[in-house]
Amino acid sequence: MATSAYFLAQETYAALGIDTEAALRRLAGVPISLHCWQGDDVGGFEKTGNDLSGSGIAATGNYPGKARTIDELRKDLELAYRLIPGKHRLNLHACYGDFGGKKVDRDAITVAQFQSWIDWAKANGLGLDFNPTCFAHPKASDGFTLSHADAGIRQFWIDHCIASRKIGAEMGRQLGTPTVTNVWIPDGYKDLPFDRRAPRERLTAALDAVFAEAIDPRHHLDAVESKLFGIGSESYVVGSHEFYLGYAIRKQKLICLDAGHFHPTETLTDKISSVLMNVPELLLHVSRGVRWDSDHVVILDDHLRAIMEELVRGDYLGRTHIGLDYFDASINRIAAWTIGTRNAIKALLIALLEPAAQLRSSENAGDLTARLAWMEESKSLPFAAVWDEHCRRQNVPVGGAWIAEIKAYERAVLSQRV
Repeated sequence: MATSAYFLAQETYAALGIDTEAALRRLAGVPISLHCWQGDDVGGFEKTGNDLSGSGIAATGNYPGKARTIDELRKDLELAYRLIPGKHRLNLHACYGDFGGKKVDRDAITVAQFQSWIDWAKANGLGLDFNPTCFAHPKASDGFTLSHADAGIRQFWIDHCIASRKIGAEMGRQLGTPTVTNVWIPDGYKDLPFDRRAPRERLTAALDAVFAEAIDPRHHLDAVESKLFGIGSESYVVGSHEFYLGYAIRKQKLICLDAGHFHPTETLTDKISSVLMNVPELLLHVSRGVRWDSDHVVILDDHLRAIMEELVRGDYLGRTHIGLDYFDASINRIAAWTIGTRNAIKALLIALLEPAAQLRSSENAGDLTARLAWMEESKSLPFAAVWDEHCRRQNVPVGGAWIAEIKAYERAVLSQRV
């Protein structure tokens, strides 16, 4: 039952021509893809002794209670989903397969190692997204994979990505919602290279081989992801933004924009409309970089709000797949999922409740004073009451009530993990 606070907010928004009920209906239909790697610090379940060295990735912190098994990770995720309003998705990396204690190298993985994930997702009403894991492996130890100068190593990673696409397609077929399979590689040099061209030519040929087989878009979508730099690839990244943008436009693939993969002063806001002029759909990895691609937990800051505002203002929600990508091992990992996802949804709600008519008419009339005034006035509108109503209707805790559930789970479950 709606509260008096919601009714008052509803009246305030209605006076501006904003329908809160329509906003809530639309909000409930937008899924966020949670990233499995927050739950165990990007460890995975291959049990091969591989680590993150040479991958350009670092999980910092040692908060107790990280998931050690698939069952533990799933139980942690189930709690997070119970605390987050709406129906959402899970983004899996290939190293998180159900290997049953057996060693299956990455070029040999099949849907058999992920069928239990598909069954779990179906039981929980979730869609799945997927990623080849082109790091933390002996054949990636020198920092090169799909652009490797050694043809044999390069073929290994091509075969891994082909296998990942097939797995993603089967996930989408069984779950009835297309899986986005996103290719990111760490390839690059720590110091200045002599030849920037040859690795990119090899990467182009490798990607062409990976994507050679057409897959039904009702089941599967391909995305490619760039990066500005990484640890160990500070001076040169093969898969730069310009490289992948050109490739995605030429091949009509999804381009993945990660909020932490650009210069600290860059934002995704202006990139969204520019990119969607030329590619069919967009994958967003919502993160928070602090001075570099540090993958901090998403907070309700201006950058996050601007991303969601652009998706709503440009009517891009139907062409955008929203996922999260951060990993913080210094705090409770389930809380990290919950805080970041709830904030992403809050930012989207704020965007859906903007006084769009006033903003558009002011801009079209050339009244830039009124445009700025309405942008600022909208920041003090009572969105929090609408957010609380959304949580109530979705049967999840309102306000900070979810924190007590996390703490209880930590005492009963996480504290037992040694």
